[in-house]
Amino acid sequence: MPRGYVIAHATVTDPDAWAQYVAKSKVALDMFGGTPIVRGGQCEIMEGKGVARNVVLAFASYDDALGYAKSQEYAEAKALRQGAGHVDIVVVEGV
Repeated sequence: MPRGYVIAHATVTDPDAWAQYVAKSKVALDMFGGTPIVRGGQCEIMEGKGVARNVVLAFASYDDALGYAKSQEYAEAKALRQGAGHVDIVVVEGV
């Protein structure tokens, strides 16, 4: 069965509020068995505009990744993130 991934590219403008979002989103991450593969860290933009903060979360299945992204627990975390930056998030099927 193909794994599922949540991939996010973010620009953080309020680190304190963003930290609250990250802490709260761990509840949903644990519920759906997600594992962070990339969470911030050093990066160098090679092409395009890019952003300085990148996140990749791995799940056992695409359905688990979707479940995380659509869960009530994650919605509660997202509410804490409002006004703390900009993020693009996709859920993808992978290997």
